[in-house]
This record gives sequence, structure tokens and C-alpha cells, in this order.
Amino acid sequence: MDACNITPELAKHLIQAQFPEYGALAVSSVETQGHDNRTYRLGDDLLIRMPIDANYALKVPQEQKFLPRLAKKVRMPIPQPIKMGGPSEQYPYPFSIYKWLEGRSADQETVDDRALETIAVSLANFLQELQGITDIEGPCPGQHNWWRGDPVRVYDQEARTQIAHLSGKIDSRRALQLWERACSTQRKKKPVWIHGDFAASNILIQNRKVSGIIDFGGMAMGDPACDLVIAWTYLKGNARELFIREMDLDKDTWLRAQAWALWKATFTLLRLVDEESYEASLEKKLIEEILDAAFL
Repeated sequence: MDACNITPELAKHLIQAQFPEYGALAVSSVETQGHDNRTYRLGDDLLIRMPIDANYALKVPQEQKFLPRLAKKVRMPIPQPIKMGGPSEQYPYPFSIYKWLEGRSADQETVDDRALETIAVSLANFLQELQGITDIEGPCPGQHNWWRGDPVRVYDQEARTQIAHLSGKIDSRRALQLWERACSTQRKKKPVWIHGDFAASNILIQNRKVSGIIDFGGMAMGDPACDLVIAWTYLKGNARELFIREMDLDKDTWLRAQAWALWKATFTLLRLVDEESYEASLEKKLIEEILDAAFL
């Protein structure tokens, strides 16, 4: 379904048809929309999340099944499913109603270095609690989460192609060296719970502190390296070092984390139309920081 065809009016219609108990509540757009879903506020205390295509719709049943159980194991507020809607003639996918969580996405907030350090520790503590859950068996990585949690070499061909196409724009020799080293390692411990899309857009901030973690559609059990990219994509300076120390993970895991971050940054850079844009300069700087990380 074309994301442009998902509107507040469509969301309102679905709610009135499937959940008449909420039919009188106002439906309004949120400040910033994500890529995978269209999100609308429902009254003051609820929200609606509507996948934009069939691949993203695979995540809905996973969230409905596991989030209530995971919420009992972590201290950080995470989304609370209230209802799951079904496909209709107007909209072909399942969708969710969640409890509203207060806060703004971290990529929409500006915080000082001291606050960022506090945030870094909170993020590390959350991931450690998530990874420490051993009595809930979760899904394996797959199409629903684009294989996050699998060995990083699942994207070997794509990464090599991206690095080759960026030759002359980034240090492709060092990038390929990092990638190959990461692909030669493998996790030897049991799979752990991962968020799968641990990005600034899915971290809520209120009063300069983390108030919640959202969008668990990419969750699975696997290698936690993919969740560590936040060290480069959001954290910096002392906050980054604090996060790394708090996580207390082995060198090979961090090497794979670098590779995940490199894959995503090269993917993003290649898709920017203006190679001289501010956004492109940020991605190039990010790649330099990934390549310069001490784990090499």
C-alpha cells in the first residue's frame, strides 16, 4: 500500500469500524513519522501504528505477542499493546493500538554533554536487562527484522558493493578491511534478546532523560552487535566511551557492531542524491569515526 494513502481519516475509519469503543476519540498526526509505519495519536492516552507494506506488517503480531511479556522484565517503559486491528477493504494489513508513551524522539531533542552521558548509561542498562532475559524464547532473525541479530556477513555482498561504489569518497581500503575482519568473527555464546532497530528515533527523551524505548518490530534473539551501533549513530565523546564501558562486551562483538554501523552508513550515503549536501557530510564523518574506533 502506498504510504501516501494512509491518512488520519483512514485511521479514524478503521477505529470506528473495528473498535467503536474508541470511535469518539480524536485522531491526529504525530510530530515526526517513521519509515516503516504511519503513527497517529488516538485521544490523549493511545496511539495507532499502521505498517506501510507487507514486510513491515510482519512485525505487528510479534509486538503483540512479546511486548507484554518483555515489559515485565525491563524497568524502562516500552510500548504496551492494547488492541490489534485486522485487514479491511480499505487497508490490507494488521495494525496496533498502543498506550501512549511521553517523550520526544532523541533525534528531535538537543541535549548537553552531561545529559548525553546520563542517557548513555540508561541505554546500556536497558540493553543489559533486555539481553539478560533468559526465560522468554523469542523469534529468530529473519525477514521481519531484516536479519538483525544474524552474523553480519548476511549483508556481505551488499556491503562490499557499497564500499566499492564509494571508493574515492571514503577510505574504502580501511572500510573493506574492517568489514572482512568482522565477517571472520562469530558469536560463540547463546543468542540474546535484541531490539533490532536501536536508533535515536526509537529512544524517547523527556526532561533530558530516557523516558522510553519504542518500535520493537525488529526484535529477535541473536547477536547483540546490531544494537550497539547507537554508540556511533547517536552517542559521542565521553557518552560513547561510557556506553562502551557499561556494556562490557568483547572486542569481536564491538568489531561486528562497527561493521553493522558501516553497512548502514554506506547504504545511507549511497542513496543521498546530493553528494555535497550537509547530510552527506554527516554520513562521511560517521564513517570516519567508525573506522577510527579503538577496537581496530
